[in-house]
Amino acid sequence: MLRLKPEKPKEERGWAVTAWGRRRTDCESRERGVAMCNFPTIKDAADVAIATMMSGIQVSRVELLDEVQVRAINLANGKSLPEAPTLMFEFIGTEAYSREQTLMVQKIASEHHGSDFVFAEEPEAKKELWKIRKEALWACFAMEPNSEALITDVCVPLSRLAEIISTSKKQLDASPLVCTVLAHAGDGNFHCVILFDPNKEEQRKEAERLNRFMVHAALDMDGTCTGEHGVGTGKMKYLEKELGMEALQTMKRIKAALDPNNIMNPGKLIPPHVCM
Repeated sequence: MLRLKPEKPKEERGWAVTAWGRRRTDCESRERGVAMCNFPTIKDAADVAIATMMSGIQVSRVELLDEVQVRAINLANGKSLPEAPTLMFEFIGTEAYSREQTLMVQKIASEHHGSDFVFAEEPEAKKELWKIRKEALWACFAMEPNSEALITDVCVPLSRLAEIISTSKKQLDASPLVCTVLAHAGDGNFHCVILFDPNKEEQRKEAERLNRFMVHAALDMDGTCTGEHGVGTGKMKYLEKELGMEALQTMKRIKAALDPNNIMNPGKLIPPHVCM
């Protein structure tokens, strides 16, 4: 769970190490295909992401945006994208390979009510299309400029992705707060950006309630409370349900053996009530 205040994103920094620079150059020498498609429901979009990954199609990225997130992008960037659940794909390989994979994904999307399938071929068009996703978080603040953002981070087995997103979306749409969905749909990890006024206690509590709901829903689906942001101190309270007390006690014993003076990240990860 992250809390952010709106600010402009920093410019992308260059690569300093020669080895990494060479690796980046090698990657960029291959063809990159970028595609985007709209769906009538968030479940349709999630089902296509699941079907694509399960089919064995080599997709380097699959990102899902709900209609509220697309609305934020339109507002922030003066665009007129269809305000509907949207999937974005990136393919890396030869030009022929990217086209072949794109056609396969397009067929899967059409079987799940997909529409407005766009495939970018020109370098500038690809860059502009993927820029939509890269700046999605900051676009949210265009809807509520004076708000802060609580960002959730649950992750479930890929087969349960459509279920967790659909279940969460019902709660988000019923909330008085502005909430958007951003999902790394290829690996079952999804985020909600929950905008709230930090000066209004009832809004802060509502944001935290939504976060708790999604965490417990994910754990009930054999998922995890954090897909990539980490546990830190904010999610310690969920670890006993996720891992069990024996696992936590083992973790604490290992921590004590490697860090007897408790000077490495004290007070994080392992709940304080766990005893060896």
